[in-house]
Amino acid sequence: MVRKVYVEVTAKFDTEGNITPLSVTWEDGTVYEIDRILDKRRAASLKAGGIGMRYTCRISGQRSYLYYEEPRWFVEGKR
Repeated sequence: MVRKVYVEVTAKFDTEGNITPLSVTWEDGTVYEIDRILDKRRAASLKAGGIGMRYTCRISGQRSYLYYEEPRWFVEGKR
């Protein structure tokens, strides 16, 4: 089973209004740097529900989805 895990995100906002997430702070306070953004598109989280901008990220060598569902960020986490 999967749940939405709301996370704190440090992001860069440019003058064109583009958002680039730089790091994610997990529920326990651990900060994970985003190595690279692989893709960005409007998409639904089919596992946890909700829709927003989905960032496909590489974090610590692992591929992860990070969602921006205004005004909050979430990742898919295990229950």
